[in-house]
Amino acid sequence: MTVTRPARLTGAALCAALALIAAVWILQDLAALGSPADLAWYWAGDHHFLIRGRSTTSLIDPVLLAAYAATAVAALRSRHAASAFAAAGTVTLALRLPGLWAPGSGALVTALLELALAAGLVLTAAVGRRPAEAPHEPRPTRPRGGPAVAAGVLLALAALFVTLWELYWAGELPLEFTVDRFTGGRSVVKPALAPPPGWLSAVAVGLYGTAAVSCFLRARHSRAFGLLAAAFLAAGGLGGVARAVRFETLTRLGDLTSVGTADVLTSVFELLAGVAVLVLLAGRGAPAAAPGPYPAAGARPPAPPHPAPPGW
Repeated sequence: MTVTRPARLTGAALCAALALIAAVWILQDLAALGSPADLAWYWAGDHHFLIRGRSTTSLIDPVLLAAYAATAVAALRSRHAASAFAAAGTVTLALRLPGLWAPGSGALVTALLELALAAGLVLTAAVGRRPAEAPHEPRPTRPRGGPAVAAGVLLALAALFVTLWELYWAGELPLEFTVDRFTGGRSVVKPALAPPPGWLSAVAVGLYGTAAVSCFLRARHSRAFGLLAAAFLAAGGLGGVARAVRFETLTRLGDLTSVGTADVLTSVFELLAGVAVLVLLAGRGAPAAAPGPYPAAGARPPAPPHPAPPGW
């Protein structure tokens, strides 16, 4: 299946609109903080130098901005952008849904706009496809077997680790706080546009798990979902490692509690695994099987008309 040119242009326009919304909020936070470094440290998790509620964006916003830009470019360059539209749209829908009940009119309006644009992306991916018009028209390639399996294992491990951490916090925190982690209650302090931490973990598990299964199956859409999952995985790991470096916990693992050590090591794994999956899935896919010279196996070419025209 390929994507029609009108659908490609529509998807690129929707991605550009989503990228513009993300860029506007990031620039607003940059103006409020006055320093790209301070904003980057805030995204990484260092909130000590900020007044509560001063920032609107979180680490997922630059990742989404990059994903929208990459999807728009892919739509303009390739006829096989349906899976990229579906991946970007689905993840945006999942991440922005809590904005509908978040406090603040800015978060609500942004959530409504992004949900509408994301739904348009998914719809474009669904209705903008068409069958290949000719036998020789190129199809989306599948990832190669070895890299696909390796990427699937890393993504499956990432989903497992996120699940284990959520189970740990569910056992350590009171029930009210655990519920707030998924619904965004009063006990959760977060940027206005960020989903609640438990909700974000659930989305991450769904994304990593879906990408892992598609990699194991070597599905044609595994590259789009796998690369997006890897971007979120690497970004989360980078934020955790940066935090560990800033607070000097990376070099003092022996002095930390077992939970603190596990937290730092999880961040290191996420960073390395995310980069590895990006490398594994960014390469060329397996070459498609060359179409046969005739429509079916054993079929013969059509007999020449009788009498045969000149030059037959």
